Parts: sequence; structure tokens; C-alpha cells
Amino acid sequence: MQRLSGKVAFITGGGTGIGRACALLFAAEGAKVAIAARRKEKLEAVAKEIASTGAEAIAVSCDVTERKSVENALRATVERFGRLNIVVNNAGVVQVGTAEETSDEDWEKTIAANLSGTFYVSRAALPALRRAGGGSIVNVGSYLGLVALNRRAAYCAAKGGVSMLTKAMALDHAPEKIRVNCICPAIVETEMAKESISRAPDPVAYRKTREAQIPLGRMGQPEDIAQLVLFLASDESSWITGTTFPIDGGVTAY
Repeated sequence: MQRLSGKVAFITGGGTGIGRACALLFAAEGAKVAIAARRKEKLEAVAKEIASTGAEAIAVSCDVTERKSVENALRATVERFGRLNIVVNNAGVVQVGTAEETSDEDWEKTIAANLSGTFYVSRAALPALRRAGGGSIVNVGSYLGLVALNRRAAYCAAKGGVSMLTKAMALDHAPEKIRVNCICPAIVETEMAKESISRAPDPVAYRKTREAQIPLGRMGQPEDIAQLVLFLASDESSWITGTTFPIDGGVTAY
């Protein structure tokens, strides 16, 4: 039996990288999937890819920093599929800089996309999850929500907030059988990461430096992350809530 048979999932940042990998894996495991992001053309490509396998998916325009946009996207999901069982909060941005180097605008953008977006989506999803008799929220945080790195002041603050929001919501909604967990990846080879590497003065050397910092000697792949998200979304993790899971090639073992 498929691990998500009969379930409906809402995935933010679903057009690329980790979100796309989650959408494809969830669909393969029997879920109906709503893929949400601002760039609808990429979402539609993923939805078409899923449809070609015989599974069901819809592309939903959603800006997680805008409360109304979030509410409309979740409403469209429930109207299409009739219920909601799983939420994956994957949308986010990376901001590089010390506190002094971070402008007000960059601070607000980083908090809005990573922390406020997770809050808006999770809060708006609660009524539908409650009506379904419970469900699973999986927040894609970062290992930088657990430990710090130079020149990541705003990003560490935002992802640290996601880790603690996870724990608070898990306690509040455990009586309703709504589980909330957070995964904390280190660098994953997504489009965003590739673009960041390409901007380095020597991209090849920079990549080797980053990989050398990882005990397992390589960057994560989106599919590595999707497998953990699938476990936390499925009934296999029915006694797990309020937990942050590093998935980082061993980085936080130092």
C-alpha cells in the first residue's frame, strides 16, 4: 500500500528543489498534491509531470508573506480535493550578512519569507486539518536554526524562530492529533544553492570548501530531504511531534 494513499498535501515552494522533490515523492506514494509558490509556470510544469504518472496535482499561486494569498491558496486546495491532511512549509529565502550588513529591508524580507510565511500557512491550515481529524505539518527549517554560521544573522534568526514555532504549535495542537515537526537541512544542491555557488569568485573552489565542511563529504540532494519529509508526513511517524531533525551529512555532530 502507498504510504500517503488517500491523503491531500499542500507544499509551498513546490516548483523547484526540495519542494518539487517532495511533490513528486508524495504523488508517487498516493497523495493528491497542491503545489504552491509565486512562480506559477514552474508549478504547472511539476503538476504536469505528476499528472503524466496518473496521480493528481494542482498548481496554486501563493505568496507566503501575504496572509490573504495563503488563505486563498489553502481554500482552493480544499475546494479541489475536499480535505487537507499534510502541510509542508518549504518556501524560504537565504540572506547573507552580519547584523551590521543587513538592511532593514533584507531583515524584513528574510523574516517574512522564512518565519512569517511558515506561521501564516500553518495557522490558515489548522481548521482544515482539524476537520480531517488531525494531520501533519512539516516545517523545512535549517541546521542554522540549531547552530550559527558567520554572516547569516537574519537567516539564523528566522530559522531559529521556525524551530521554536514548531515546538509551540506541536504542544498546542497535539490534543487535536495535529503533529508539527521541523527538519533542519544543511546545504542542499537546489537551484538556489547552485546560483549562490556560481556567484563565488571561484565556484569550483567554493563548492569544494563547502563539501569539505560536511562529514559525509557531499551536499544533500533534494531527494534526500524528501524522504525524511515523507516519513514525517506519513502515519509511520504517528508518535512524533514537536521535534527538530538535523539532516545535514553530520555537520551538527561537531
